Amino acid sequence: MLTRPSPRRILRPLVTLVAFVVVASANVSRAGEVPATAREQLTTAKYVYISSTRKDGSLSKPAEIWFMSHNGAVYVGTPPTSWRARRIKAGRPQAKIWVGKPDGPSFTATGAVVKDPALETLMLETYAKKYPDGWPKYEQKFRSGFADGSRIVIKYTPTGN
Repeated sequence: MLTRPSPRRILRPLVTLVAFVVVASANVSRAGEVPATAREQLTTAKYVYISSTRKDGSLSKPAEIWFMSHNGAVYVGTPPTSWRARRIKAGRPQAKIWVGKPDGPSFTATGAVVKDPALETLMLETYAKKYPDGWPKYEQKFRSGFADGSRIVIKYTPTGN
């Protein structure tokens, strides 16, 4: 005689599977989205650490830099002669970004040089509020740099973890 399995016996594996999927995907981002843990820290962190892609495909040592988080992307102001800018211009825009500390939450991104006066103004305003102690020392360098091209804005668009 066949016995019918109890509903509990049937549902338990299903519930376990659903719980596993929820936990496993908690810190996974969709393409184009910063992972949740990194996104949370972008609101309070003072620095990001960016590794750009070398010719051989390896990542450079992470470099600490001021940043602005805006509309799901990370923006930095940098000289066009910096390695991150040179590598983007050479066709190697892939980067890895750590938030808050070199071993903090991270995500991969694609960098692009952007020329947008409104974005530059927003970056100047953001940096003035975010870095009140260091901003007076660098403000003129950023303002004149954006005006004369000795400083550019790089937008890092997330591609995943």
